[in-house]
Amino acid sequence: MQNRFVIGIDLGTTNSSVAFARLDAIEGAQDPPPVRRFEICQLVNPGEARDEPLLPSFLYLPGAGDFPPGSTSLPWEETPLYVIGTLARRRGAEASAKLVASAKSWLCYAGIDRTSALLPVGAPEGVPKISPLEASCAYLAHIRSAWNFRNAEAPLEEQQVVLTVPASFDAVARDLTQRAAEMAGYRNVVLLEEPQAAFYAWIDRHPDWRSRVAVGDLILVIDIGGGTTDFSLIAVTESAGELRLERVAVGEHILLGGDNLDLALARHLEQELAARHTRLDPVQFHALWQRCREAKEAMLEEGNTAAEWPVSVLGRGSGLVSGAIRTSLRRSDLERILLEGFLPAASSEEMPQRPRAGGLREIGLPYAADAAITRHLARFLRQPSVSVEGRAVRRTPSGLLAPTHVLFNGGFLKAGLARERILRVLNSWLAAENQPPVTILQGEDLMHGVARGAAYYGAARQGRGIRIRGGIPKTYYVGIESAMPAVPGMPAPLKALAVAPFGMEEGTQAKIPGREFGLVVGEPAEFRFFCSATRKNDAPGEMMDDITGELQELSPVTVTLEDEGEKGRVTPVTFETVITETGTLQLWCVSREGKRWKLEFNVRETGTQR
Repeated sequence: MQNRFVIGIDLGTTNSSVAFARLDAIEGAQDPPPVRRFEICQLVNPGEARDEPLLPSFLYLPGAGDFPPGSTSLPWEETPLYVIGTLARRRGAEASAKLVASAKSWLCYAGIDRTSALLPVGAPEGVPKISPLEASCAYLAHIRSAWNFRNAEAPLEEQQVVLTVPASFDAVARDLTQRAAEMAGYRNVVLLEEPQAAFYAWIDRHPDWRSRVAVGDLILVIDIGGGTTDFSLIAVTESAGELRLERVAVGEHILLGGDNLDLALARHLEQELAARHTRLDPVQFHALWQRCREAKEAMLEEGNTAAEWPVSVLGRGSGLVSGAIRTSLRRSDLERILLEGFLPAASSEEMPQRPRAGGLREIGLPYAADAAITRHLARFLRQPSVSVEGRAVRRTPSGLLAPTHVLFNGGFLKAGLARERILRVLNSWLAAENQPPVTILQGEDLMHGVARGAAYYGAARQGRGIRIRGGIPKTYYVGIESAMPAVPGMPAPLKALAVAPFGMEEGTQAKIPGREFGLVVGEPAEFRFFCSATRKNDAPGEMMDDITGELQELSPVTVTLEDEGEKGRVTPVTFETVITETGTLQLWCVSREGKRWKLEFNVRETGTQR
């Protein structure tokens, strides 16, 4: 009998990890099966492949002469198109123009066509490029091959896979993630938000979780990885005498994490070298950036008390070894930059700074303008309209959301120094308003918790564990043109109709009651969609006359809805909303005769219907 697994995959910005559970471990059992970590085979040096706990999310585009013949072979592929993982990260430090990094961040960036070949950004002529979608597919394909190499009797494509995404991913980014998995040969994929996965991992490690939390508690999940910062709130409620968990708020997608700290350290050392009349070219600086990451990770390891750590990069010219540039990263500078730059002791009233944008800038990711993670946390906890089943959650007199517990996740928070500072700042906010300090939820692997939680969730979906109620993290709207006389030089005013409320569960649907709208069929038409993370109480069918302010516009969908009648005719329709199991929002337009047209968020920025 073939083994039946559920596989959890954390496709991270900087590192990816995999965990699994055997669903048939105990026939007929109702308890969650044991969750185990899967080590991923990858190249660590030319000609050397071995299993590693993490797969660095780096892809190197090898050219002729980059590696000796045969030295990039993998157990399942003699001549792979890309080098992925540890070796890619190492070689990319020396040849950054061929290194693809932060593909996940590009995948969720609505300012570009995420299916176009644009990575590595700034690569010179002659270096091939791939799209963020292709890079994500390549990582997932590598994981699938590594799994199948070790589990030939239970190929991954025949197992249930839970793939995690940031809670702040929009519907387009979720759809792209799903598509990347399909391109990589995955057949049975469910998406799960990363902060929820981290909390599932904590539940898995603590079967007595009901004795650790109580009705009315508010759990803050802080997930800071290599490239992103995510915040979520989970409320503890009660139904029919049983404790329930409900995700009630998620933060924005903040491109801010360990990579930013590494860059800040590299800039600091670059300035010190410049003061000694040593200047770095772009290739050397990129290598310095990677060396600073290694030095930071070593110095922040528990038990390491070194006052400084050596850092060196290759010189340029003929004497590469003799001309190596050497310096060191001092612990005092590391701690100062970490605490003062990224985790300052801000007040709960301090919001992230928004400096005036320059008129011209390089094409790149929309990184957070303010590196102070504590100020981003203050803004998250100051958001209005957070409720549980219509009831307000815990707040201080000034309106600050007041968590009772905190759960940490992500590589950035492996450093005890970082966790301690966040706790100190958070508790100072609560103490200032006579609230008790938060309780830390201990006991999870910060680097693998998301993957482990994803595997647990996969088992819970089949009745082998606890599920968190949540649904979509925002309210979604469709734009409706007003029926008004034409005015020269002015488009018709646009209203916004709520079609999917905050918290609508995946796999459910809702009808928009009581109203018909005119749908253009038979010719190309643009449909505009909006969302709001703050308007959590708008019910399906509510109309907003003012789309400015609280609503954020998403990627428009341009599509021709096929019809046998006259081109461009307007037919009366009602709306039905479906949130699929993969998080894709579908808006069905239903005519009086029962004909149905589907609108959904597509994978291209200007989009066509699928």
